[in-house]
Amino acid sequence: MEIKVLGAGCAKCKTTYDLIQKVIDEHHLDVTLTKVEDIMEMLQYNIMATPAIVIDGVVRLKGYVPSTAEIEKLLGL
Repeated sequence: MEIKVLGAGCAKCKTTYDLIQKVIDEHHLDVTLTKVEDIMEMLQYNIMATPAIVIDGVVRLKGYVPSTAEIEKLLGL
């Protein structure tokens, strides 16, 4: 599984990345997690609000920091 957190480096984007990393570590998941700050790459996903979470190429969440429970649900846990 590949997860990307899209955001230009704001506090919400960093928090989202950290929460996802925490869930990955707690559940020992085999996931590639990357943070995308490049505006041109973010535009490819057609998002207007950050942070955004992209899982396996599909935008699954955008515009707010998710709870740990929401992240677990997105990851099928």
